Amino acid sequence: MTLPTALVVVPTYNERDNLPLLATALMQYPNVSLLVVDDESPDGTGAVADALARQYPERIEVLHRKTHRGLGRSYIDGIASVLDRPVDVICQMDADLSHDPRHLPDLIAASVHADVVIGSRYVPGGAVVNWPRRRRLLSRVANGYIRLVTRLSPRDCTSGYRCWRREALASVPLARFTSDGYSFLVEMLYAATAADLRFAEVPITFVERRLGESKLTRAVLFESAITPWRLIASRNTRRPAAR
Repeated sequence: MTLPTALVVVPTYNERDNLPLLATALMQYPNVSLLVVDDESPDGTGAVADALARQYPERIEVLHRKTHRGLGRSYIDGIASVLDRPVDVICQMDADLSHDPRHLPDLIAASVHADVVIGSRYVPGGAVVNWPRRRRLLSRVANGYIRLVTRLSPRDCTSGYRCWRREALASVPLARFTSDGYSFLVEMLYAATAADLRFAEVPITFVERRLGESKLTRAVLFESAITPWRLIASRNTRRPAAR
């Protein structure tokens, strides 16, 4: 049986210690390639990524971004650069090892029957490791809040571990997105719902980063809080006026 080919897009900012571990794990899968999208990391992550690309030619590439930094812009630029590649699936992963590569084959396999596959902490079999109770509660409440406001169906709307069928991802108008931080992930699902894409969730064990610093800030939390309402307002604005 021929395995679906997958290209994993990984944004990086100050992940020089984590990136080699992630890349080595991903390279164990012969059907997987990697695009590292680095935002001029001051710790030299870009140079580390270039060395990995030389170590794994034809399988690892690096996109060095020099414009506005941010998770959303990194994904938009990275995905735009690979949408015309002859791959079956385009995946999203964090660089900090919180997304275990051992789950990737399950996500790729589920894409046979779904357009978007989410690595979910909140379906049976999913779990979170090394988060304090307050962080667990915040994540649960945030997902409930997002689902209540937007009516999104996935249980884990904020998971950044995802695989998309390439043709399905091409139907999502990423260039029109305005979110940048983690709320970008919610906007992607909202647009996928509007495009009538099929969702699936695969259980994963999410592990808090061991190296480096979290990118979760108050500004990111604020953007995440207002994004669901902005998406609803945008949808209502686009509706034709009643006759």
